[in-house]
Amino acid sequence: KEAGQSRERVSAGLVTLQEERHMDITLRRVTHANFGELADLAVREDQREFVASNAVSIMEAYTTLVEGGVALPFGIYAGDTPVGFLMIGYDCLDWEDAPAVARGAYCLWRLMIDARYQGRGYGRHALQQALSYIRTFPCGPSEHCWLSYEPGNLTAKRLYESFGFAENGQMDGNEVVAVLHL
Repeated sequence: KEAGQSRERVSAGLVTLQEERHMDITLRRVTHANFGELADLAVREDQREFVASNAVSIMEAYTTLVEGGVALPFGIYAGDTPVGFLMIGYDCLDWEDAPAVARGAYCLWRLMIDARYQGRGYGRHALQQALSYIRTFPCGPSEHCWLSYEPGNLTAKRLYESFGFAENGQMDGNEVVAVLHL
């Protein structure tokens, strides 16, 4: 195996990426058993304006599901340690102010890494896994995955651009929309 190559596995509720560095990052569905430990994760104080808390995100997932939408919340784990949270959406149901790209598209709705675990590549690996999972089209076909971020969040912008997301000129409220062709 060449340096940097990865081995991926996508299955119901578990997505795994293992690299030469022996980094074992998994995305695990949010359940009753792990909700509390995921809700306790938080970004740094100076980042809180950029992302909702995990408890709020999980509540948004619940209400979206109850209303007939699609929300796929995952904990990001390094081994057995929860280090972050990620949520994927699909389509936009009856969302009146949705960006045009949201119709029939996947959305990387949330991505956060706890302050204690930032700077270790976990966000990049989790995003790689999320996109691999999305490309299996678990909710239906789509040509795009979109996301949005606060204009001042340059770290997020650089990360997303490195995966091929490009701003499309649309806004989601006060957030910049970026799109990836699947």
